Amino acid sequence: MRLKELRKSKGISQQRLAIELNTTQNTISRYETGERQADYSMLIAIANYFDVSIDYLLGRTDNPITNR
Repeated sequence: MRLKELRKSKGISQQRLAIELNTTQNTISRYETGERQADYSMLIAIANYFDVSIDYLLGRTDNPITNR
């Protein structure tokens, strides 16, 4: 998942992102390292937060634009 790349490009910490997504810093860290996978609702929350598509988050496309 491209979460770490997106988070760093916005200049926010794991802790700040965790607060924004109503989860823990440990969970964000595990998503970034691949130790844990986000569930469907968390993928939507992350995609909405960064305004990117879920396919972009999952590396299925290099186009971050959503089809809303």
